[in-house]
Amino acid sequence: MPDAVVIGAGPNGLVAANLLADAGWSVRVVEAQPEPGGAVRHDRGVHPDYVNDLFSSFYPLAAASPILSGLHLEDHGLRWSHAPHVLAHPLGDGRCAVLDRSVATTADSVDAFAPGDGAAWHRLVDTWQHLRPDLLDALFTPFPPVRATARLALRLRAAGGLRMARSLILPVRRLGEEEFSGEGGPLLLAGNALHADLAPESAGSGGFGWLMTMLGQTYGFPVPVGGSGALTEALVRRLRGRGGELTCGQRVVEVVVRGGRAVGVRTQDGEAVAARQAVLADVAVPVLYRDLLDARHVPAQTLSDLRRFQWDFATFKVDWALDGPVPWRAEQAHRAGTVHLADGLDELTRFAAQIAMGQVPDRPFALFGQMTLSDTTRSPEGTESAWAYTHVPHDIRGDAGDEGITGAWDATDRERMADRVERQVEHFAPGFRARIRARRVLAPPTLQALDDNLVDGAINGGTTAMHQQLVFRPVPGTGRPETPVPGLFLASAGAHPGGGVHGAPGANAARAALRGHRVPVLNRAQRVLARRDRAGRRR
Repeated sequence: MPDAVVIGAGPNGLVAANLLADAGWSVRVVEAQPEPGGAVRHDRGVHPDYVNDLFSSFYPLAAASPILSGLHLEDHGLRWSHAPHVLAHPLGDGRCAVLDRSVATTADSVDAFAPGDGAAWHRLVDTWQHLRPDLLDALFTPFPPVRATARLALRLRAAGGLRMARSLILPVRRLGEEEFSGEGGPLLLAGNALHADLAPESAGSGGFGWLMTMLGQTYGFPVPVGGSGALTEALVRRLRGRGGELTCGQRVVEVVVRGGRAVGVRTQDGEAVAARQAVLADVAVPVLYRDLLDARHVPAQTLSDLRRFQWDFATFKVDWALDGPVPWRAEQAHRAGTVHLADGLDELTRFAAQIAMGQVPDRPFALFGQMTLSDTTRSPEGTESAWAYTHVPHDIRGDAGDEGITGAWDATDRERMADRVERQVEHFAPGFRARIRARRVLAPPTLQALDDNLVDGAINGGTTAMHQQLVFRPVPGTGRPETPVPGLFLASAGAHPGGGVHGAPGANAARAALRGHRVPVLNRAQRVLARRDRAGRRR
């Protein structure tokens, strides 16, 4: 019987399992899919000569995460690679805002839109550098992060106090208007805010856009060499090296509660997996409380609050094998790993408004990834492994493009939407479609079928809006990994601090489990003997 059972082998589940194993706990991870990784996996399903990431691709939060850096995954085969530029946001007239790890390069880019904006960019970066250590500490630790918040409050005071706090909760459109005269700086901030589901007019989108942009400025948007799954492979190798077990292809259908406490799980094939100390769930919040737990073990208020739980936008993704580089009109986009495709801030607002009205956007804002540019191992020399994703409503009530996309996501819907995304790329890169050798379409139901946590294609485990963050995530009065069931801990992106590949929800859940149930920590020799004993029993 293991000390802990972890449901789900996504990055958060694997981080949690590694930290428990480091503490001397025996751990078993149970994953429904045939392979581990959750939304951190790659394949050659578009074309055999091309590696394409199935879901996530660029990892600024992973690069900034003290949790992942503390696991020393480079010792287990992980290597990172960067494109020459972090990000580009071209406009239809050929102008282009560029985010680069060189502050001077980024500042020169935004200054080209309006003289003086380069100096404004330097001021934003200076503020970030002042706040960064304690801001990241607060972000990656359980809520409320008392010590980090106290230090951050002192730094905020030195950075302008309430004025700086006000800037962080501004809508990103207003933040851009206050800080810049031209379009370049606001485009970088607003495009990064829409990496989540935050419209340019949403409260707090300024802070989120600023955070994501500054992460890119400092850490870049790195990619794992060989494909996103290389990050998963390193986590799995590390776990197994510490005696952890991983079982794939077994869906957990129930968290077993006995005597008011979580004591294990039951799988779809009827196997009971007992846990001596804790169960950690790297699963979507509604799935945990509505499907895996009997309602009698969940407080009525929690079930009521779940009726108000809000998902982030649904996601639609297209992968391509291209026989040449993307023919961008803007020269700077040829060197950027990530390219934001929207012809100005007003088009971003229009896009978000159409989703809010339940309409499939007619000119979808697309995040475009140039993976071979970022990592030369992804496809043959002179070619490009590329993808783009955009967002659509969960409940589709109309098609702003007047092509009859219904939200059934049958073959007709999928092809029409993929063609629409390609036309958006073509607007900024004339001749793009002529370079397509093969493509794959991943509609919202397809994404969910490949990873249960991506419910209807929601990639962040719930909205990033302020009403579902901090003490409101996943429901009011929570904000921590503990659940109403003793011995059961929420370890998914549904918990604070939310989506992104940084490992914080998994780490927070593991630390909470360790606080609640201390077991004797074995010395190195004892751990080795225990692993050999377990291996002998398996044989």
